[in-house]
Amino acid sequence: MASLRRISYLWKEPDAAGSYSTGISLHSHTNQSKETLDFLANLGSQYPLLRPILARNERKSREQHSIPINYSAAWWTPPLTPRIAFDVESSQIEKKLNLMPLVSITDHDTIAAPMLLRTVAAARHIPVSVEWSAPFGGDQAFHLGIHNLPSDSGAAWMKTFAEYTAKPSETRLTEILAALHDLPNVLIVFNHPMWDLYLIGADKAAQRVNDFLTANHAFMHAFELNGLRHWEENRSVKRLAQQWNKLLISGGDRHGMEPNANVNLSNATSFTEFVHEVRYEDRSHVLFMPQYSEPWKHRILESTLDVIRDYPEFPMGSRYWDERVWHPDRNGVVRPLRELWPDGSAPGWMTMTIKAVRLMGSSPVSGGLRMAWSESRELRFALGEDAVR
Repeated sequence: MASLRRISYLWKEPDAAGSYSTGISLHSHTNQSKETLDFLANLGSQYPLLRPILARNERKSREQHSIPINYSAAWWTPPLTPRIAFDVESSQIEKKLNLMPLVSITDHDTIAAPMLLRTVAAARHIPVSVEWSAPFGGDQAFHLGIHNLPSDSGAAWMKTFAEYTAKPSETRLTEILAALHDLPNVLIVFNHPMWDLYLIGADKAAQRVNDFLTANHAFMHAFELNGLRHWEENRSVKRLAQQWNKLLISGGDRHGMEPNANVNLSNATSFTEFVHEVRYEDRSHVLFMPQYSEPWKHRILESTLDVIRDYPEFPMGSRYWDERVWHPDRNGVVRPLRELWPDGSAPGWMTMTIKAVRLMGSSPVSGGLRMAWSESRELRFALGEDAVR
């Protein structure tokens, strides 16, 4: 009898989806998702060579526009609208796997995308889902995929999450997760659990994960193998799942144009049926798509380029990179960068920085980087055997 817990790779098993009827896309983002710019300040701390560049840009922003750069108060949004994002995920499953698609979009701390999509005939059955950034331990926040919330109480749940985020309490977090767990059709996924996203140090991050799971493991239905994180990290997630006897599940974490690099295979005819497969049948077949075998650094570069590219064919507000980056003006009002420039165009120093990054995506530079970043065959298959445990 085949294992109920499997990992497959489409480039190794072209027929892996042959006995299934449905492909499930989990964890992707739209332009409704606010993505922090804190990572830029962190990069300056991590990489000394970048600090002078960032400092120069910060100084010019103050001197030329009287606007001090505030990374923690600024954010960017992914380029894809909810409908385009839904179509990108659905199309991959239909065209590459010849399966019926089920798509669960999880923007950061908002259910705006699925609620908007429910007004579109092709997407009216999309689950109400969110990626909740739940503070924990004072210096960390865990990203939890909360899928298939009841549509009539989705707004109330978002209020509950926001209240907790504003005033964190580990006891209260456990109460909220227990209440979500009591909803039989809700799926709770621990997203990229081994990513030290807040750069608190590997040892401390691992301790936070252990503390969180000690208190809340009973309410985690699955751990995510993240399609945008590298092999070594996902291998650590696999070990973590074995330690806590948890199911592994897919989660593409798409922010750019590339569709999710992994999906779940199923015979469920609805998302609720899929939830029951995971929660009550302990069943999950994760399929990694061919893009995951590409060098990780190259994929991260491409995703970054997607964010700063222009898309003239997109709806207004999503066409240009400086419409999708928001920052406080000199009065503290958060506005798109495009509205902060006196003549509507970015200053020369910022334009040159964007052009330099875009150059990395042009041929032959991109091809050379891709070859330089190619992992060894051993690393490419680092997750090991197909059985999850």
